[in-house]
Amino acid sequence: MIEGLKTRDVAVSALYTVLVEHRPFDDAFARAAASRDLPARDRAFARLIATTALRYRGALQAVLSTYIAKPLPERMGRLDEILLAAAAQLLLLGTPPHAAISLAVDQCRADTAAKRFANLANAVLRRVSESGQGRFADLDNVALTFPGWILSRWTETYGAGAARQIARASLVEPALDLTVKSNPEEWASRIGAVVLPTGSIRCAEAGRVDELPGFVEGAWWVQDAAAAIPVKMLGDVRGLSVVDLCAAPGGKTAQLAAAGADVTAVDKSAGRLSRLSENLARLSLTARTVVSDALTFRPETQYDAVLLDAPCTATGTIRRHPDILYLKRPEDVAALAALQKNLLESAAELLKPGGVLVYCTCSLEPEEGERQVSAFLDRHQDFTRRPIMLDQDTVPMSWRTPEGDLRTLPSHFADLPEGLRGLDGFFAASLVKSC
Repeated sequence: MIEGLKTRDVAVSALYTVLVEHRPFDDAFARAAASRDLPARDRAFARLIATTALRYRGALQAVLSTYIAKPLPERMGRLDEILLAAAAQLLLLGTPPHAAISLAVDQCRADTAAKRFANLANAVLRRVSESGQGRFADLDNVALTFPGWILSRWTETYGAGAARQIARASLVEPALDLTVKSNPEEWASRIGAVVLPTGSIRCAEAGRVDELPGFVEGAWWVQDAAAAIPVKMLGDVRGLSVVDLCAAPGGKTAQLAAAGADVTAVDKSAGRLSRLSENLARLSLTARTVVSDALTFRPETQYDAVLLDAPCTATGTIRRHPDILYLKRPEDVAALAALQKNLLESAAELLKPGGVLVYCTCSLEPEEGERQVSAFLDRHQDFTRRPIMLDQDTVPMSWRTPEGDLRTLPSHFADLPEGLRGLDGFFAASLVKSC
């Protein structure tokens, strides 16, 4: 096979699976890469092509459309995705034009439905290479890429200016955040990272994760800095029984175990729990794992603390998962809020009197965060909200709601150097059950 063609095929296949078949990117990419034996470097580049194309799809399509005189027919195979991936390489990734264009044409010729458009693809992409950069620079990628319903909701919730900042930050490739078991300064120095005020360490250009110092030793695990805060809101968990509901992939379980808690990790996916256990083994940490739906999980005894990282729309993680822009729908907010309500009810039953329940989501939608907790407290007079007790260096006042809950935004950490900015959008609240 022509050098570089397999890499592009993986990217295009993943794009097609997300945009046409409406499947999550991680699953799509894993499936595409599994059918081809790519070296790690080529696999990483294929992923970069696909995620870049998703982040800038609106503007890339706008540039491409200016060079296509007539509407294309519906049945044209993977032509759209081939052009999208090639345009991303030409306008954003610095791929040499001859490579991006010739490989895209080869992809068209290998596609039964798209092969009759091979000459068209060649002509269009040459024009993109020659004059597309200026057109691309003048476009509003936020308006062209973000669904209107998301921007409208964020504008209503956070204001027009903040909504634009959140959206722009959500389209930036995120840095790599790590949670370390101990000595963050030492590991930051060894890895070439910086220590964030939250205690996480952040790497701008990390390369392969499994080749970084400390991976084999189990010194750290990958976890966004915002995602690491909810566990800290539980306070000192040494010696306490803690259940982590909807636990996979296990970053918070690892935090709890490293902090000395007696942890039970509950998830309905046996496969995801198996991977969680493998990660804990690498970290030399232990936790009890239970395959169960958190809605129906009923152990014999209650717990000192409960952590519920509930399923959500994940709109706070678009910078890591740009496929959310194309897979989520407005009606998903209400559907997931209903699920979260039921999960909170179940979580409350698992907690001992005097215990702490931390509820969190990686959603920017208030129905899944602030309003969800307010409604829960209205229903449960035996629970009270406990404002964040962490210091202001760890959790600045700007990250705290008027009620004292956590609300991080993708636009936070904007004062850090380029390549180190941003944060996943998270909501978290600490709720105490009366004795």
